[in-house]
Order: sequence, then structure tokens, then C-alpha cells
Amino acid sequence: MSFQFLKRFSSNTDTSSLLFSNTDLLNLIWPLIIEQLLNITLGIADIMMVASLGEAAVSGVSLVDAVMVLVIQVFAALGTGGAVVASQYVGKKDEKLAGETAKQLLYSLIIISVFLVVLGFLSRSWILSVIFGSIEADVYAASQKYFVWTLFSLPGIALYSGCAALFRAQGNSYVSMLISVLINILNISGNAFFLFHLHWGVEGVALPTLISRLIAASVLIVLLYGAKEYHGRTAVSIKGVGHVRLNFRIIRKILYVGIPSGLENGVFQIGKILVLSIVSSYGTSAIAANAGGNTMAMLETLPGSACGLAILTVVGQCIGAGRQKEAVYFTKKITATAYVSVFIINIPILLFCSKILSFYGMSQETTRLAWLMSVSHSCFSIFIWPLAFAFPNALRAAGDTAYTMTVSILSMWILRIGFSYVFKWTGIFGLVEFMNWPSSFGALCVWYAMILDWLMRSFLFVRRFSKGKWKERKLI
Repeated sequence: MSFQFLKRFSSNTDTSSLLFSNTDLLNLIWPLIIEQLLNITLGIADIMMVASLGEAAVSGVSLVDAVMVLVIQVFAALGTGGAVVASQYVGKKDEKLAGETAKQLLYSLIIISVFLVVLGFLSRSWILSVIFGSIEADVYAASQKYFVWTLFSLPGIALYSGCAALFRAQGNSYVSMLISVLINILNISGNAFFLFHLHWGVEGVALPTLISRLIAASVLIVLLYGAKEYHGRTAVSIKGVGHVRLNFRIIRKILYVGIPSGLENGVFQIGKILVLSIVSSYGTSAIAANAGGNTMAMLETLPGSACGLAILTVVGQCIGAGRQKEAVYFTKKITATAYVSVFIINIPILLFCSKILSFYGMSQETTRLAWLMSVSHSCFSIFIWPLAFAFPNALRAAGDTAYTMTVSILSMWILRIGFSYVFKWTGIFGLVEFMNWPSSFGALCVWYAMILDWLMRSFLFVRRFSKGKWKERKLI
């Protein structure tokens, strides 16, 4: 794939009066990187602590997390919708409608999260049995306990996700970073207390999640209530949030971005669950290796994820301010930054991956499989991931979410899911037999199919961006 479009990103753009200076970008991106690192650190700490309960517990938690990520992505999509609309109002310097957008987002998140808690609790047995089919009894028992406890943390997770997105919409990522520090302290210390002092099972991992997210959401709501201008940018305040009044005109704008993003993320996670069912068919060793590989994968794309969040804020404000040329300029600049940062972080990961995975306490075969998964992901992340995932946030920030949704869904189902089955049926075209791998190594099929998915996404998103019609969309 040609990366020519990333070159000379300052051409045809007057850099003397840009909406964001290099300092502004640095102050936006570095807290996002720290925040992403803290989130991943928490995931690693959770898995390592759960590992003390055995591979069945690790497998049970990872299976439930795969389902809960689907639900959390719904909140993230609504947060994205609210953040895009709010960021455009910030760029337009309309404080009143920026604040109104924030309030309507929080109302929507509360209603949806409570509904999902009730629905999930009533259908918990069906969800676990239908999605994962026939799994070992001890894995199923761990999954059911963890699922129930995690359900009740959803309102806190939803509000935390939405509030953090609203701070980022203003360009203030420092607050959400500090709250992530608080979450890590509460979560890790809570895990240690419940697992090692009280000797609880998997519920000892879920309860600290519930407590930490509720506290984090409460703090963010208080801070949003008193929000003021940030470095000269319009405040996103929720004053008057207690006087509940649904504004369906604003909610429609949020949903215009949020629904396609939610469908995109939701179908993406459903697809991941389906391929996880392929992984689970290879046994507990493959499930545990996949969990370890996924945690490493998040670390490998960490700075790229941060740059993707930055693109949402920056491009959203540029579009709201009517500065389309700057939206193009900053998209290319931040994407180039993502490539450099992903390359830098993956070099030491490739060198020390096996040592990191050794701390998970998995068997030798499981660790070796996790290493192969992680290294495959790392190598291709350097060349493809930023274009496939960070870059398209420019389209989303402009409201072109229907296109990103269509591409993501089709690419996911045709390439990632379709070729996962093709690779499974063919033993990755005979590679498993040729390498004399254990049967559990067939789980690599879903990782190789994933790379094909990335390639297609990258090609289609670059093509859409280059045509330029996305810049003319009217959201506010």
C-alpha cells in the first residue's frame, strides 16, 4: 500500500494560524498515551492476578470479557457520538449547545446501561451457553460468577466512558488520564485485597471494577459540572443536569454518529466473539494463550489508539470551526505520528515478548502459542494498524460514520470471520502440519485472518479520505 498521501502534509495549509499548535497536540496526545497504558496495565494486572486461580479462571474471565467488551463498545460508540457533536460545537465556540450535548449524552447512557443490566441478568445463562457452546465445566462456572458481578458495573462504566469522552472533546485529556490513575489504584489494590487476603474467586476481580468505575464516574460528573474554558477552548459543562429534560434534536445528532459507530463496534465485537468460539474449540490452552496475546496486542497498538482519540478531538473541532483544510492537515500529521510511535513501541516488544509472557504463569505450550500470536500481531501492526483503526477517526469526526460502519462490517465478516473458518478447515493451508505444531496452535487461524481484515480496511479508508467528500458533511 502506498503511503504517499502522508507525505508533505503541510502543503496548501497556512501553518501560521492553525487551530492546534504542536504544543497543543503534544498536550493532548501524551496524556492519552498514558491513559491507554494505564488501561492496558490494568488488564495485565487482572490477568496475572486471576492466573493465581488457575487456567480455568483465566479462561472464564477472558470469555466474559469478550462479551462485556461488546456492551462497553455500545457505551464507547455513544461517547464517540457525544464527543464528535460536542467537539464540533467547541470548534464553533457554542458553549450552550456543547453543554446541552453533554447532558443529553449522560441521560442516554444512564437509560441504556440500566436496561442492559436488567436484560443481561435475566438472560445470563442463555448468553453464556449459546455464545460459547460446550466449554469445560470449571470454565463455565467461573464465567457465570464473573458475568453477574460485571453486569452491575455497567452504569459506572457507561458514565465514566461518556464523561471522559466529553473532556477529550474539549481537548482536555489530562483529567481522564488522572482518573485512569485513580481507577488503577482502586482496581489493583481491590484485586489484591479480595483475591489474596479474603481468598475470593473470580468475583474478587469483578467487584473492584464495579467500585472503581462508580467512583471515577462520580468524580468526572462533579468536574464536568464546574467545567470552564480549557486553554481558550469553549467549556463543556453539565450545569443543570439535575433538571432532566430530553432534547431529541440533540440526541438525534448524537445517535447519527453513535448508532453507526455502535453497530460497527458491536458487529466487530460479535465477530470477535465468533472467532473466539473457534479459539475455544482448540481447548483451554488456546483460550488462555489468546487472552495473553490479546493483552500484548493492546500494548502493541497503544500509541496508535491514543492518536486515534486525538484525531476525533482535533478533526471534530476543525470541522466545527469550518477549517476543512486543517482537518486534512492534522489527520495526516497525527497518523504519521501514530506510525512512528507504533514502530518505536513494537521494537522492544518484539525483543522481550517471551519474557513478558512468562509472567502470566501459563504452561510452556500455552506461552509459546501466545508468543506466536503476539509476534504476528506486532509485525503487522507496524505497517497496517494506524491506517486501519486510528486514521478513519477523521471520517467519524466529520460525521461520515455510515461509510466507516459499512467498510468495517463487510471487512470483518468477509475476511476476518470468513477466512478464520477457511484457515481452520485447511489447517492454515497445511501450516500447522508442516510446522509440526500441537493441535492447539490451529487457533492462530483467527490472527492471520485478522491481518487480511486490516489490509482491506486500510485500502478503503484511504480511498475515501482521498476523495474528500467527507469534509463537506453537515452535522451541526
